[in-house]
Order: sequence, then C-alpha cells, then structure tokens
Amino acid sequence: MNKTMAQLPYHYGIKVRIFPSTEQKRLIKRNSDASRFIYNEMNGLKRELFMLKQVKIPIAIVQTRIETLEQRLKNPATGISNIHGWLNDPDLDSLMKANAIKNYHYAWKLFRQVHRSGTPVFHKRRSEQKYQTSCQYASKLTVTNMLNGSVRLLDRKHIQLPKLGVLRFKGMPTKLFVCRETIRIGTTTISMDATGRYYVSLQLASEQPFVEISHVKQAPVGIDLNTDNFLTDSNGNVVANPRYYRSIQSKLARAQRKLSRRALRAKKERRSLRDSKNYQKQRKIVASIQRKVTNRRNNFLHLVSTTLIKNHDLVVAEELQSKNMLRNHALAMSIADVGWRTLLRMLSYKAALYDRQFVTINPRNTTQTCHDCGFVMGTDNTEKLTLSNRNWTCPQCGTQHIRDWNAANNILDKGLEKLATK
Repeated sequence: MNKTMAQLPYHYGIKVRIFPSTEQKRLIKRNSDASRFIYNEMNGLKRELFMLKQVKIPIAIVQTRIETLEQRLKNPATGISNIHGWLNDPDLDSLMKANAIKNYHYAWKLFRQVHRSGTPVFHKRRSEQKYQTSCQYASKLTVTNMLNGSVRLLDRKHIQLPKLGVLRFKGMPTKLFVCRETIRIGTTTISMDATGRYYVSLQLASEQPFVEISHVKQAPVGIDLNTDNFLTDSNGNVVANPRYYRSIQSKLARAQRKLSRRALRAKKERRSLRDSKNYQKQRKIVASIQRKVTNRRNNFLHLVSTTLIKNHDLVVAEELQSKNMLRNHALAMSIADVGWRTLLRMLSYKAALYDRQFVTINPRNTTQTCHDCGFVMGTDNTEKLTLSNRNWTCPQCGTQHIRDWNAANNILDKGLEKLATK
C-alpha cells in the first residue's frame, strides 16, 4: 500500500507561474470566492454558537438553534451546501470545500497552540484570489507520482488541475522533472496576486531526497543579524544590507499618492473603486513595484540561507521577536525591510532539507558580553553598549571587539551549549 504525504520522509514545495485562459480565470475566481465564503460561513456558525451558549436561561428557541448549529457543524461540507445551493454548482471543486473547512479548523488549532495568532477572523474580499485543492489517486494500490493523480504533469510545460483542465506553466526545475515518477503531489494552491499574475503551488513528497546531501564535516557558525550590516558570522564575514525597500521608497510614494488622488476622484464622482478603470490601472502599478521589491528581497534571502546551510553543519541564530522590535518607530522601517523572520524560516526548513542543524538561542546579553573573558557591559558601574558603539574595548581584559563579530561568537557558544545540554 502507498504511503501518505505525512509518511514520506522528504518534502518539498514549488511555486510556478501559470497562464490560464479567460474561462479558466473565471473558474479560478468562482472557486476562490466560494472558498472564502465557506471559511467565513464556518466562522459565522462558530461565533453564533459561542454567543448562544452564553445564554444561561433555558429558552426553547435558543436551545433549538444551538442543536441546529451543532448538527450543521458535525458535517459542515454537507450542512453548508444544503443551505446554500449554489455551492453544488459543477464549476466548483469539491476538494476546495474540504480544504477551506480544514484551513478553518487549522486556524483554531494554531490559536490554541500559540495564542498570539488570535482567533479566526472573517476573510475580506481582496484583489488577490486563492484556493486550495488536493491531488487524488484512483486507487491506494496504484503507484502514486506526478503523472497519474488528479493534479498531474503532462509535460515540461503543461499541468492538469481539477475543474480547470490543462494549463500552460512556465516550467519545472530539471531536478524535479527527471524524478517525476518517484514524487507524490499533495495539497495544491491556485492563486492570483494583486498584479493579475496566476500561480500554482505544489506540495511534493518522496522517498528520495530532493537535494544532494553532502556528508563532509563542516565547521559550525553563529550569525548576528543587525540593521547596519545584514549579517555578520562568527568567522568575521560580513553581508551588506541591500535595503531594497529604501531604494524604491520615493518611486513607490509617488505611485501611491497618484493612487490616492484617483481614489478620491472616484469617491467624489460616486463611482465604485472596482469599476474605476484609472484607479485599477494605478493599483496594479503600485502592486507591481511592491512585487519587484519582494522578489528581489526573497532572492537575496534564498541565496544567503542556502549558502549558510550548504557550507556549515550547524547554524546558530538569535531568536528574534520582530513583532516587538517593530514597536520601535525609529527602526521599524529598517527592521521590516531587512526580512529577518523570513531568513530564519528559510534556514529552518533548508536545514531539514540538507540534513543540517539549525538552532535559535535567547539573544540576551550576546552583544554586551566579552567573548574572551565573559565580562558583561552594564555591570560594575559600566555603561551598556548602544547601537552607535560599533567597536568597543572590554574594561576587564582590554580586548578590542568589533561589536557584531563578538556577538556572533557569543551566539555560536550559546548554541553549542544548548546542543550539549540536550
């Protein structure tokens, strides 16, 4: 019997651009709207049920409504479709409905585990579109791969999707295409961004690793993330901060002011923004500028993270709380532009992909501690280092330190200690 996606040892994700026809674009929009509607309907039913259960007086009509809601939530796919008959339209993918309900339950699970994420909220109607479907196979006994499921590759440039049929896409990496007979497809996401470009994201799993794993022993490294330089490692290597957002800030501001004027004009003329062609044209220009910045930043972060993981068996970084750091208005723009959280996420999943170790540690006093003697600035009547102190001398042992290099060495030591105590 074939293994499920979760049972397979190696996982990978890929996102490729697709080029749907006019009819396929209509189907994508219908499925996206239906997915959002089902999610919001689930949220509405749960909220109503919660509010009714707060009524402590046994009122008959309230108890009847509670029973109706609980019955409908036992099998939400059927319950919601029975009430809203348009969800049974043949244009709509049944697996889209199942994934919308699954995503709602996962949002609650995430809230219970983390709490900071908040309870599920209603999804607003936006210019972007997105829905999820799943790849199904005819039988559990057949060999499952990228060629025989409901989502399957036809050739290097064409893919088959449920309800949408055949779509042309930009291309599959050669390393995946040549191994297509050993790779299984899982959840598939079809999306459209704010500029009108369409994409399909595939979750892949296999018995074989997706990348070539090197077993040559490499030295561990600690990395210090900062706004002055993007990254300094414990070997003294410095990666400059590219500041992608600041490089286009003035151009983006001009485009956004123009967008604001067109929105104001449409409001004065009492026209809907969705029907205002000049507004929509300028909105796509603003979204295009933002997309270019995002793509350049992600490309840079992929290069840095892949280089670190490939060249080191162990990478140690600070456990940063970007949400708290963004409250500092003087540094909020620089912190948001640098993409620290994205880098840490990339390092985490690439470490698993390349069979490496990635550890995060508490950053407390990593900057203030002398790596040679362990003296902590701010003790024994000494002042703490500020952001302007890029070089400093330890008052106890007299060692001269480059601030970020010293911090990277302390981060590496903490990471090694953390692994030793496990």
